[in-house]
Amino acid sequence: MRLTVKLFAYFRDNRFKEKEAEYPEDSTVADIIRSLGIDLGEVGVTMINSRHCNLDQVPVEGDQLAIFPAIGGG
Repeated sequence: MRLTVKLFAYFRDNRFKEKEAEYPEDSTVADIIRSLGIDLGEVGVTMINSRHCNLDQVPVEGDQLAIFPAIGGG
């Protein structure tokens, strides 16, 4: 399936801002994140087509996946 993946904040470092790419049909959000070399523990929010999603969700052809890092502070 072909998806558009958008990365935010420091996830863009040495990667990309937005990229259209091909993934196997049964790929979960977690599978896609791992394929990008991002540690799942660093992920704060994931969204498919501007709606929150979980890591087990399977996107479909043409979806847009946005990946945001966890934000710390205090």
